[in-house]
Amino acid sequence: MKEISWRREKPPLFLAPMAGITDWAFRLLCQEQGCDAATTEMISAQGFLTAKKQKNTYQLLVRRAPFEKPLLVQLFGCDPQWMGEAAHVLSRMGRYAGIDINMGCPAKKVTGSGSGSRLMLDEGLAGRIISACVQNSLLPVSVKMRLGWDEEHENAVSIARIAEQEGAAFLTVHGRTTKQQYSGKADYEKIAAVCRAVRIPVVANGDVCDGESALRALNVTGCRGLAIGRAALGDPWVFARIRAALNGEASVQPDLHEHLQTARRHAAYMRAGHDERTALLEMRKFFAWYIKGVYGAAEIRAKITTAGTFDEVERLLTELEEKNKA
Repeated sequence: MKEISWRREKPPLFLAPMAGITDWAFRLLCQEQGCDAATTEMISAQGFLTAKKQKNTYQLLVRRAPFEKPLLVQLFGCDPQWMGEAAHVLSRMGRYAGIDINMGCPAKKVTGSGSGSRLMLDEGLAGRIISACVQNSLLPVSVKMRLGWDEEHENAVSIARIAEQEGAAFLTVHGRTTKQQYSGKADYEKIAAVCRAVRIPVVANGDVCDGESALRALNVTGCRGLAIGRAALGDPWVFARIRAALNGEASVQPDLHEHLQTARRHAAYMRAGHDERTALLEMRKFFAWYIKGVYGAAEIRAKITTAGTFDEVERLLTELEEKNKA
């Protein structure tokens, strides 16, 4: 299984996990553009272990496409036993480069059960979960977290030290608290404090959206890698642009034709993994992202949301491209 390279002259670019987004189809498109490693959508440890193994939902979540670059599988949960057992099973599938523990998701449906970033409020439990995963996994274990729960509970440095002590291989830190969700700006100075506190690699996450922000994140934090999430929505080329900037090279922004061709390939991947109706429903949001900011996109986007077939969507995309040629 391919491993993550931590060469300082070429810091790895990660595709951050996003629920309902980072399936194998989207990961492949990002990897084609220079993404060095990716993470699956988050998977419930207990749900995975108790679901019928033929259940399509979990089969899709744990799927790894041929030729994918290093892929981490992300687990969430608040019970060390469930988390350790899930890490044990998944690490033996021969598909992944590592097990990633979700201590960063701010969604209420996740934190409400005591999982995700809620774990940062209980450092003892966080440590036991990391230990259980490390002890039961054949693969390296990493932790994705935030700065803390809120301004009064910014304990990323403490959690990072615990993770290192319990055997975590590396950390990914989103530069916001749970309370902030995705508002405000990611605080790279506070990620820098985490980098100084531990010897294991730290990946910076939050507001990395182009070459300028990538260079700033690396310089301010002293991190060993970068994780890109929302900036890749409808724009897998963001990885190529960032890599070019890190190499001191110029990059070219793809035109509308390339955006639409990539959207079509994305749809083809989706249709290969889902029934036609599900694929169409899943692709609607992606089509909207691919055409964002284009002249006439609002009208086409509205029509795509009610389109009943991919043939109808194709006609709409062709109409949009012709309109922008005029």
